[in-house]
Amino acid sequence: MAPSPPCIGHDGYNGYDGHDGHDVHDGQIAPQRESLVDALRGFALLGILVVNIATFSSTYYGAGVPDPMAVSLLERCASFVRTFVFETKFYLLFSFLFGYSFSLQMQSAQRDGKRFAPRMARRLLGLWVLGLLHAVLLYHGDILTTYAVIGMVLLMVRRRGDAFLMRAAVGLVLATSLLWAGIGYLLTLGGGLSDMRGAYAEAGRALAAYRGTPLTVIAQHVRELMQIWWITGLVQAPTALAMFFIGFSAGRRGLFANAEAHRGLLRRVVFWGLVIGLPGAAVYAWPSARLDNTIREIYGLSATLLTAPLLSAAYASALVLWMLAPRGRVLEGWLAPAERMALSNYLLQSTVCAWLFLAYGLRWIGTMGPLAATAIAFAIFGCQLVLSRWWMRRFAYGPVEWVLRAFTNLEVPPMRRRLDKTGG
Repeated sequence: MAPSPPCIGHDGYNGYDGHDGHDVHDGQIAPQRESLVDALRGFALLGILVVNIATFSSTYYGAGVPDPMAVSLLERCASFVRTFVFETKFYLLFSFLFGYSFSLQMQSAQRDGKRFAPRMARRLLGLWVLGLLHAVLLYHGDILTTYAVIGMVLLMVRRRGDAFLMRAAVGLVLATSLLWAGIGYLLTLGGGLSDMRGAYAEAGRALAAYRGTPLTVIAQHVRELMQIWWITGLVQAPTALAMFFIGFSAGRRGLFANAEAHRGLLRRVVFWGLVIGLPGAAVYAWPSARLDNTIREIYGLSATLLTAPLLSAAYASALVLWMLAPRGRVLEGWLAPAERMALSNYLLQSTVCAWLFLAYGLRWIGTMGPLAATAIAFAIFGCQLVLSRWWMRRFAYGPVEWVLRAFTNLEVPPMRRRLDKTGG
């Protein structure tokens, strides 16, 4: 059985508490926020949900065997699109933005004369605790704990030069891709893996647990966490760290602070990202959708690990170019509020999905295919856009961001947004 999502396909949260290193004084956000960064994270929230809901809706997702609810041509096409467009891309985008925001937070601390390292260490500890609770109670594919751990690596090397960080990033991506190509080769020599009966039996046991009681859900989460931790360490952690490094370097250079001046660079990134990234995504998506050859799945994983960073960069650059145009301002205005409470929205996504699909609520798991699950993801995200817009007009932080900021700074921040004299 091929190693698979939630760890490989899962697209996690970037560990950001809602502020690009810019402080909020008396409940009023400082004006120098980079709204393009906010909008990019809001966009990434959609991709995260589309991938994560696949795990909530089916225990066959990632099992290496066909899902009985996804055998029709339409459902197989929906599965292919999800794998091709979304999987392995959006956690990289969020990782890049984590690194970008990390640099802005460090610059803010320097401007204010505050010690950065202790505050960031507390923030990462807070993320780790939230991630552990999230993984056990709601979603075993949690990424917060991983981000907290590798965030400490970024904290330790934050004073290294851009050349070192870029070389390290390239090395991490290459090493991870080559590792999985090597695993595929060794499995080829050994005749591959084939335990269809065992995979179906395990999926059935998981389905019974998730439809049972809240306690059986928690027990299943713990069981699966013990089974997949090594995949996280060999897939997501190194590639996410690579994107941390690249994002940190981009933040130092203020890439999005003056995006107009980088139009040419952004266009080149879109072109080369698509030219290189789309073939890699296709190599990954085809065997994952067919589920007829474990070896090809692993080679596909190796291909996407190598090329997905470029495709993620193309996504981000294309969206930035669109938002720089007048017609893109509307989209930016809707996406940015969702990001400013991104941690709350990420956890809310899991809460809603857990209620819809698990024994916490409706027990829909195993009753629908990829098409319906994806449609539900878009519906949830649409509601989150409206809710986020309403909330951020009234409050300075999302509810979870407020808790994390209080722990980070060891002081209680004002929750309500202070209106100016014009009522804005």
